[in-house]
Amino acid sequence: MSEETVYTSQVRIERVKGPLRRAYLPQEENPVLFGVHSEVAEHYGVDPQIHEPHATTLDYVVASTAG
Repeated sequence: MSEETVYTSQVRIERVKGPLRRAYLPQEENPVLFGVHSEVAEHYGVDPQIHEPHATTLDYVVASTAG
């Protein structure tokens, strides 16, 4: 078994405001927006009238493991 690192992801996260974050991902021309929505927003007390709903990081993790 080799312990050589074969890939290191170069990702940059930028907090915009409140729960909104901008993620710069490899091979993506535009940043991806992360935030909260529905039950997650309610859990954290985020008002969707103030902060526009966006997919959560959890949504992306679930999508990536399902694909």
